[in-house]
Amino acid sequence: MADHHEPNAFHHVMDTHHWEFFDRLFGDVVELKLPYVGTIFGRDVYITKFMILELLAAALILAIFIPICRRAGRGELPKGAWWNAFESLLTFIRNDVAKPAIGEAEADKYLPYLWTVFVFVLFCNLLGMIPFLGSPTASIYMTAALAVCSFIMMHVPAMAKMGPLHYFLALWPHIEIVPNPWRGPGDAHGPHDAHGSHDHASAHASSAAEDTPAPSVGQILTWVFGASFGFVLSLMIFVIELFGTVIKAIILAVRLFANMFAGHLVLAIILGFIYAAGVTGGYLLWGTVTFSSVLGVVALSLLELFVGFLQAYVFTFLTALFMGMALNPEH
Repeated sequence: MADHHEPNAFHHVMDTHHWEFFDRLFGDVVELKLPYVGTIFGRDVYITKFMILELLAAALILAIFIPICRRAGRGELPKGAWWNAFESLLTFIRNDVAKPAIGEAEADKYLPYLWTVFVFVLFCNLLGMIPFLGSPTASIYMTAALAVCSFIMMHVPAMAKMGPLHYFLALWPHIEIVPNPWRGPGDAHGPHDAHGSHDHASAHASSAAEDTPAPSVGQILTWVFGASFGFVLSLMIFVIELFGTVIKAIILAVRLFANMFAGHLVLAIILGFIYAAGVTGGYLLWGTVTFSSVLGVVALSLLELFVGFLQAYVFTFLTALFMGMALNPEH
């Protein structure tokens, strides 16, 4: 009796340096052993399957979009389903993601990064739909690297625009629990555009300050307590905002990884039912399970195709949204 090697669903969705194509073909495993790089920080480093697939995704992007960019640069009008399909993706990201999230004035400045992220994540997602390949976005290390790039784009452009000090001060909320007892009614008004109105407001404030009696000890103590409590609240919110900037990047990495990993794992498990039925049951059970599993995988593959586009859009949209929040804190 032949020795049965039970297939592992996790093996087909994880990044390995043994690229397995067939679990058993004519009695032998058909796989490609990827090269060894060396030892880094005490760990053996190999070229992995997902590394090659990431390079394949980048090569496909260059092969598709460089000719399109050259034709567009020559002033040619889009023609054909191929050109229109890929250009419509870029137009959608520009008009429906970048501009609403970042703003009309600055969207085009950061659009190349959003375009690159979208098409790269999309191609990496879709490679998992091709037999013998896989989705590099099913690795937390890959999605974490993308999240680090987005984290830099969330904060570095905002710091360059406003200055590092003003950027961090924008995260500090102004909380006034008790009004300043020394501030007159006229001081509560904002600055006036007209010079005459400003002079009139200043004269009115000076007159009101002269008429306002000095604050009592109780008012001063109440204001000191309120200002101290407000400072503590502001400090807590500031720390939460700082942690929030890191949490946003973590969310980007985890949600993309979890959706892609779980989807392909479910497909692998459903196909594994075929092997389990063949080992434990007869031909009738094996045929029934095989037919049902194949239909289920086809249906779920269509869903995974939609999820591949959706997750690329969500990652790009959230990146643009977080960038817009950092670049325009006043909104």
